[in-house]
Formats: sequence, C-alpha cells, structure tokens
Amino acid sequence: MSDQTHDQQAGAKPSNFNLPNVLTSLRIIFVPVFAWLVLTQQWWWAFGLFVVLMATDKLDGDIARARNLVTDFGKIADPIADKALMITALVTLNIASTLPIWMTVLIVIRELGITVWRMVLLRQGKVVPASKGGKVKTVLQTLGVALYLCPLPAWMDIPTYLVMLVAVIVTVVTGIQYLVDGKRANA
Repeated sequence: MSDQTHDQQAGAKPSNFNLPNVLTSLRIIFVPVFAWLVLTQQWWWAFGLFVVLMATDKLDGDIARARNLVTDFGKIADPIADKALMITALVTLNIASTLPIWMTVLIVIRELGITVWRMVLLRQGKVVPASKGGKVKTVLQTLGVALYLCPLPAWMDIPTYLVMLVAVIVTVVTGIQYLVDGKRANA
C-alpha cells in the first residue's frame, strides 16, 4: 500500500498537488488562450480547445472522487474554472460572433448569483449540492457554446440559436429552483 493511500485511509487530507487539481489549474491557465482563439476567429481551434477543457472538467471530478483526491483547493478552484471558461466563452462569442448579449447577461447573472448564494449558505454550514437540473443546464450551455464555436453552414444558425435559447431558459429556471428549494429547506 502506498504512503498516500495509507494516509488517506488514516484520515489525512490528500495533497493539493494531484492530477485532478492539475487538470483544474490547466483549465484556468488555458482560458486566455481560448479567449484569444475566439476573438481571432480561429473557430476550429477554439472549438477543439473548448471540447478538451470541458472534458477535463468531467475527468478531474471523476478522478478526484474515484481516487479519494477531493481537496479544499479543488472544491474552490473547480467551480472558478467552470465559470471562467463559460463566461469567457459567452462574452467572446458576443464580441466575435452572433450570440445575443442578453443571453450572456442572463446566464452570467444566474451563474454568479447562485454561486454567491451558495457560498453564503456554505458559510452558515449549509451545503447546496448540484441538482440534476444544474447538470442539464451545464450540458445545454456547453452544447450551445460548442455550436456557436463551430463554423457551421448558415442553415444551422436557427438550430444553434434555439439550443442556446433552451440553455438560457433552463439556466434561469434552475436558478429559481435553487432559491425556492433553499427557502423551503431553511423554513
């Protein structure tokens, strides 16, 4: 049995220097590269990097849970990496593409608002876990952004817009649902 495995079984916290945290850190480091690719309209490169960065989001969480490498750093850095990538994608697509600004505004207000709300509750000792609706929201946002990043034929403009519209609706509805559920739980 390795020392790390023995320490974890004995209740010691895992080191912050582990594969999931490295992946999360790389996601944060590559956000400016992604932004540059979008702003210079290097669509296929931007799309490819976006796919890789989103895949590392899933991968780092799976590895952290499977290997018992969940750390306080990861709990803080992972959502920051997620929000940084998604907000950067939306804002740069507003600048370099046809993504409507109002969609970005609604998503950003919901994402940052719920994140702050969850942090306030966490300080009060109340944990608000991710909901199934929140996971659907993430998938829809990811698909919507990916479609906007792809240099697709003009006939795909309406389906791309509709996917992002559904993502915005689900984003707003799940944000409201978090608040309603939180109020019920604390009543």
